Amino acid sequence: MQKQNILFNLDDTLAYCNRYFAQVIDKFAEQMTVWFDSVSIDEFKRKQLEIDIKAIGKHGLASARFPESFVGTYNFFCDLTGREKKKEETDYLRQLGNQVFEIPVEPIPYMNETLTALKEEGHELYLHTGGDEANQQRKIAQLELTAYFENRIFISEHKDTTALSDILKTIDADPSMTWMVGNSLRTDIVPALEKNINAIYIPAESEWAYNVVDIELEPKSAFFTVNALHEVPDVIHRHIDGEGRF
Repeated sequence: MQKQNILFNLDDTLAYCNRYFAQVIDKFAEQMTVWFDSVSIDEFKRKQLEIDIKAIGKHGLASARFPESFVGTYNFFCDLTGREKKKEETDYLRQLGNQVFEIPVEPIPYMNETLTALKEEGHELYLHTGGDEANQQRKIAQLELTAYFENRIFISEHKDTTALSDILKTIDADPSMTWMVGNSLRTDIVPALEKNINAIYIPAESEWAYNVVDIELEPKSAFFTVNALHEVPDVIHRHIDGEGRF
């Protein structure tokens, strides 16, 4: 079997992530209704998402951006309603937002089995994850991912086509034998297609709005969508054997 170079995303590809952010956002919105009883939960969530996504352009996927989106939403509605801003309340919101980075990480079903199978077949596995160094290294350690990726781990605060291009230059791999596996259309799939490497899209159980974009380019390499992580080895095998389809 031809050796492949397979890059995996981490959050919501190998381990759950969005479900925990959603839980913390629910707590945030519920608390905000106590302070602003004339505003709906949906309004708080829409404003938080707007502020959070807007900050990515400046701060990338750094963890501090998320709790600050809670504070920014609070400040917006204080200004809108004339409510006094209180330091103890903004301190509470930052603490609440940071809780998501303290939750023990949970692997996606068959994570270990999938990575073990690919490793034992001789494929070179890489991890390309978005976020800040400290938080992503916490997850990597808890999941013991160095057993599969060793030092082939790349963490990008701005996870985009430029970041992927830099990685591909570093590993100097044949694009026809290189894959990106991930749940994010924006940060995993579109960059892979723009760099003409193979891509496998695994939709997350619930997706962050930032990750959802239209694919406007015609794939020049293999592009598959699967329902679950454990399907990845078979898709790659069939493609190598000439049985896969775009």
